Amino acid sequence: MAYLELQHVSVHYPVRNTWGATGEVVRAVDNVSLSVDKGQILGLVGESGCGKSTLSRAIMQLQPVTAGKILLRGENLTALPPREVRKRRLDFQMVFQDPYASLNPRFSIFSTLQEALTRREKLPRNMHEQAVAELMERVGLSPEHMYKYPHEFSGGQRQRIAIARAIAPRPALLLADEPVSALDVSIQSQILNLLTELTRDMGLTMIFISHDLSVVHYLADRIAVMQRGCLVEQGSADDVFHRPQADYTRRLLAAIPRLND
Repeated sequence: MAYLELQHVSVHYPVRNTWGATGEVVRAVDNVSLSVDKGQILGLVGESGCGKSTLSRAIMQLQPVTAGKILLRGENLTALPPREVRKRRLDFQMVFQDPYASLNPRFSIFSTLQEALTRREKLPRNMHEQAVAELMERVGLSPEHMYKYPHEFSGGQRQRIAIARAIAPRPALLLADEPVSALDVSIQSQILNLLTELTRDMGLTMIFISHDLSVVHYLADRIAVMQRGCLVEQGSADDVFHRPQADYTRRLLAAIPRLND
């Protein structure tokens, strides 16, 4: 049995005009089926607007699905009431594209990570600081900065904080939605290496979302390619990258910048 399985998932919503009348229906995600095995990294790739982020929000149960099932360890998340979904969400966490927007600017890093750490288990108050320090070190941050606020950190450091918050409740599934696209090129590889290391050390299953096929190939075991809300190709990372079957995948590969010989 796959650890995460999507069965014919669709997310459709109507577009309303200026006067509030319902018009055209947008098929943001249309009949998507895929599976991810335990410990595997699936790269979900496609151009902006193809439905990648909508699909990730549907998996996180932040976006209701129009049709289909999302099964986590065989349990249908889409059939659960909101209270039960909140309980299960400790097992699947998300890293968003913009780390500054996803962190509460009024919370110090200590408060942000402390809250996440104590969701899974209650810790004695005198151990909170030590637990936050260990978590920060795990993602490459200095614990001496735990009482600073998000605006006092660089973009790469903020993304490390966001990753620390996501892994704090010890999830089994991590969704990373374009986590390096807002960062300098020099920092991107550091964050990718961190995610790879955490996936291996913690036994995480991960869906990594990007518009860059070369980044996905570097990180993922398998790749799924989306176009206009539909999956057009999926397979092993090497097969999709070196032997693409879909014309759209070939166009994505042709768009990768290359140095002139």
